[in-house]
Amino acid sequence: MSESTFRDPAGGGSPGAVGESRGHVLDVLRSAAGPVGVREIAERTGLHANTVRFHLDTLVGDGLAERESEALGRPGRPRAVYRATATRTGADRRSYQLLAHMLTGLAAESLEQPARAAATTGEAWGRYLADTPSPARRLTAEEAIGRLTRVLDEAGFAPGSVEEGEPDAAVVPLRHCPFLEIAREHRDIVCSLHLGLMRGALKEVRAPLRVDRLEPFVGPSLCLAHLTPSDDLPLDGAA
Repeated sequence: MSESTFRDPAGGGSPGAVGESRGHVLDVLRSAAGPVGVREIAERTGLHANTVRFHLDTLVGDGLAERESEALGRPGRPRAVYRATATRTGADRRSYQLLAHMLTGLAAESLEQPARAAATTGEAWGRYLADTPSPARRLTAEEAIGRLTRVLDEAGFAPGSVEEGEPDAAVVPLRHCPFLEIAREHRDIVCSLHLGLMRGALKEVRAPLRVDRLEPFVGPSLCLAHLTPSDDLPLDGAA
C-alpha cells in the first residue's frame, strides 16, 4: 500500500501523517471485539469522521478491512460498520492452495466415492456454520435464503441477488469460487463439497427450501445454486 498518493481530506496532512492516522484506524479495527462504526473509530482515534471514512475506504480497497451493514432490528437504514480482515501473505495463500490440491488429490485416489464423501463433509460443515434458529422458530423461504447467503458470503462465494424462478423456487448466483483452480481439476469433489455445504446450512435452519442442484461454471467465475421446496435428496447431486 503506497501512502504517497493519499491526502487527508479533512486536514490536508503530509503522506507520513496520513499513513500514521490510517494505521490508528486499522489498529482500532483489529483490537475491536466486533464490527465498529465511523463514530466509534473517530472517538477512539481523535480523527474527524470524514477522515475516518477516507481511511476506511482505502483499507477496504486494499483488502485490509471489510464493510457490512449492521442489523439493527428496527426500521430505518442500517449503518455501515467495519472490521479488519485476516491478512495472509502471498506465500501463505500458495501454501494453502498447495495443501488443498494435495488433499483433493488424496481423496480422489483413496476413496471409493470421493464426491459422496465430499458432499457428506460439506453438509456437516454447513450445519456447523449456519445460524440455527430457536426450536420454536419457523423461517420463511426469504429468511432461510438470507441465512444461507450469509454462510456463503463468509466462506468467500460472493453470492449475488437471488433470482426468483418457478413458484417456491429460486436461484442463488455464486460469483466467486474460493477453490476455482482446484475445482477445474477435481470438479466432482469440490462441487459436491460446496453442494453439501449449502444443503447442510439449509437443513440446520429447517428451511422450507433445499438446494436441488449446483450448476457450475455457467460463466468464467459464476455458478448457480438452484433451490426448490424442501424434501429429502441424495447427497451426491452436483450437476
